[in-house]
Parts: sequence; C-alpha cells; structure tokens
Amino acid sequence: MNVSRNIVEQDKLVARLEPALARLAARGILRSYRKNSIILNEGEPGDSLFILLQGEVKVYATDENGREITYGTIVAGDYFGEMSLDGGPRSASIMALENCLCALVSRAAVQQHLAEEPAFALSLVTQVIRRARSATETARQMALLDVYGRVIHTLEGQQGPASTQAPIELTQITHQQIASRVGASREMVSRLLKDLEKGGYVELGIKRITLKKKLPARW
Repeated sequence: MNVSRNIVEQDKLVARLEPALARLAARGILRSYRKNSIILNEGEPGDSLFILLQGEVKVYATDENGREITYGTIVAGDYFGEMSLDGGPRSASIMALENCLCALVSRAAVQQHLAEEPAFALSLVTQVIRRARSATETARQMALLDVYGRVIHTLEGQQGPASTQAPIELTQITHQQIASRVGASREMVSRLLKDLEKGGYVELGIKRITLKKKLPARW
C-alpha cells in the first residue's frame, strides 16, 4: 500500500512538469536525497542530467582553502547537470537544501529524447545560455566590485532597492549565505551589515534583513 501511494505521489510530481520535461523525466530513474546531502561534486565526471521533482538545491563551488561561493539555488520543476552532458567534469557542486527527489536521466536517454523531440533542444540550449550568463555575471562582480559592492548587489538584486515608503523584507537569509554568495568571510559581511544597521539603512533579524531605504553605492 505504501509503495503504491509513493508511486502515485511520484507520478503527480512528474505531471506538474512542463510536458516535454515530464516526458524526459519518464526516461530516467528516481533518486531521493536527504537534506544537506551532496548530490554532485565539482570536478567529478558527469554523463547525466537531474530533473528536480521535489525540494530545493544549492549550486556552489569551493576553493583549495575551503571557501565557498554560492552561484544560486534550483527549485522543483527545473533541472541541473546539463553542463556536463558533453562528457566533461561537473562545473559545480550541488547540495540538497531539503529532502529532494530527482529523476536521473543518462546522456544516452537525453540524446534519444532530443532526437525524438528536437524542439526540446532549444529549451536546453536556452537553459545553458542563461546559466552561462549568470556565471559570467558572478565572475564580473567578483573581479570588478569590492566586497561591499557585491553585498549590495546581493541584497538589492532580488527585489531592487528599497525606499522609506516601501521597505523590503528579505527572509530566510543568513550572513553566511550572503558571504558564500559574495566570496567573503561571514565576519566581514556581518560587520558591513552592522554598519548599515547603525546608519539606518537596514534592520537585522533572525534569518531576516529589512532594507529600509536605498543602500549607498559606497561605504
């Protein structure tokens, strides 16, 4: 009975996908991952694509000193791992932020899907371009902006700048998450945020930052 119920739930998750992606998911095998488990490791060989049916994952990389840079998150209904379908190494690591369920599709199955549904190839190419553009933007910020500039870009990048008439509340955000996004230490980010709070620009809470007005371009 439990097995049957699980199959029904999984079928419902697949049915929520865009039709062409649902048909691709049907070619894969289901894998579940616990919260905080590593799904993919940067640099390891890759020949498969993961369709996220349930949960949320983090895309990140680490340097030789263990410092982490977060590229972003991916939620259910999207996919990841497409960058290594050429047989090259994984370009980033993936961690489950929640309990996740994925459809793991081999490169051969993806190639067969593209042959039978060539229209999906455009969607795949668009996805690769979008993520390459995002990675380029991250590299540009790291090269051209100082830590403060990267922090401001991260805070205002989600909903734009706030105003005294229209403050913006960012939830489920921590100093460590910001530090991972901007490639800095948590201590440095916390110090900058505390200074902004003293200046009346932000209000800090537990996993919450309220932007009270437009943040200054320089500090």
